Amino acid sequence: MKLVLAAIAGALFAIGLLISDMTSPGRIVAFLDVGTAWDPTLMFVMAGAIGVYAPVAWIARKRPRPLFARAFHWPEATTIDLPLLGGAMIFGVGWGLSGFCPGPALVAAGTGRIDTLVFVATMIAGIVALRLVRR
Repeated sequence: MKLVLAAIAGALFAIGLLISDMTSPGRIVAFLDVGTAWDPTLMFVMAGAIGVYAPVAWIARKRPRPLFARAFHWPEATTIDLPLLGGAMIFGVGWGLSGFCPGPALVAAGTGRIDTLVFVATMIAGIVALRLVRR
């Protein structure tokens, strides 16, 4: 049941990304380019996502446990430390240079575009490299 629900949630997320064109790196780069060709679309997509998520998260936090699991898995880390800042900087630079965020990149990989596939491959390589370094 959990796998089915995860697949439905993932498909809904992917459809939303495709409809809003958030899988297009050009749209993201245009949002980040506030100097010339600024495109506010991403801001509206984020506001819509927060508007849907915030009340659901508020309700979920009041529940003793999730509907389909034994316990919630809320983030345990609450401090701002060097790994968090470093990761945020790497994410921001990568997002700004490529126009891809990890989730939308995985959805866009379905198009088979070479630039998208290269981004996803290097993202996976980075994840593997980090895990090897942490061992």
